[in-house]
Amino acid sequence: MAFTTKQKAYIALAATSIIWGTTWVASKVAVTNAPPLQVSAIRQFIAGLIYIVFFKLKGEPWPSFKQFKPLLVMSFFLLIIANGFATWSIKYLSSGLAALIAALYPLCVVIIEMIFFKTKNTPATFIGLLLGLAGICVVFYDNAFHHNSGDYLFGVILSVIATLSWGIGTIFVARKKLNINPYYGMGWQMMLAAPFIFLMSVANGKNISLTAIPMQTWLAIAYLVIIGSCIAFVCFIYSMRNLPAAIASLYAYINPIVAMIVGSILLSEKLTINILIGTAITIIGVYLVNHSLKEVPTTELIENEI
Repeated sequence: MAFTTKQKAYIALAATSIIWGTTWVASKVAVTNAPPLQVSAIRQFIAGLIYIVFFKLKGEPWPSFKQFKPLLVMSFFLLIIANGFATWSIKYLSSGLAALIAALYPLCVVIIEMIFFKTKNTPATFIGLLLGLAGICVVFYDNAFHHNSGDYLFGVILSVIATLSWGIGTIFVARKKLNINPYYGMGWQMMLAAPFIFLMSVANGKNISLTAIPMQTWLAIAYLVIIGSCIAFVCFIYSMRNLPAAIASLYAYINPIVAMIVGSILLSEKLTINILIGTAITIIGVYLVNHSLKEVPTTELIENEI
C-alpha cells in the first residue's frame, strides 16, 4: 500500500518524536562508562564530519570568514555549553528528567527576551511560565527522594545552564540571519565545537584512551550520530515541509515522555505518579508559552535535542 505525502509526514513526525526521545537514553548509556564531555566531543566530531563531507560533495562552498564568526557564537551556546553540559548532566540525572529540563528552553527564551529586549507577552505566556515552573518543581521534589547525593544537584545545575544556553543560542539564531544552508552550517558548528569540548574534558581530568572506551559506549555514540543526528533530522525536515508548523513541532512535547518511558524500561529509572503529573503540567506550560509566541523559528526547533 502506497502512503500519501501527508501520511509519510506523520510517520516522519512519529519517528522524530521517538528517536529524539531515545537519544537521551542513548546518551545515558554512553556516559555510564566513559567521560561525558569526551563522549560529546567524539559525537560532535563524527556527526559534523558527516554533514560537512555530504554537503561538500553536493558542491557547497567553504564558509567565508564573515560566516565563521556567527557560526562560532552559535557553536558556543548551542553545542559547547548546551549540548556539552546536557551530556555531562545526564551522568548524574535520569534521562527523563534531563529531557524534561531541556524542554523548558522556550520558557528561557521568553524570560530572557522579557528582561533584555523588553518584549510584550500575552496572559497565556505568563500562565505557561507558571505552569512550567510548577511542574518542574513537582518533578524535582519527587526525584530528590531518590537522589540525595551532591552529584544530583550538580547534574541539575549543569542541565539548567545547558537549557539557558540553548535559550540564548536560539535567540541569537532568530536575530542573526546567516546566509548559509542551515544544516551545512550545523555541521560546521559541530566541527567547531568538538575540539573545545575535548579540551574541556581534558581540563576536567577525566579523559581515557579511545581503546579504553567500552563497546557499549561506542554503540551508543553510533546510535546518537547515525540515528539521532542524521536520520532523525531527515524525518524532521520532511515533517516540517509537509505538515503545519504547529503539528510538526509536537515532537518537542513528546520527547520527554518517550525518554521517561524508555529510560524506565531499559535503565530501570524511577517513574512515579508524581513525576508523571509534574511532567504533564510542565509540558502543558511549555505548550502555552510556545502557542503564545507569534513565531517559533525552524532553527530554534531543530536545536532542541541532545
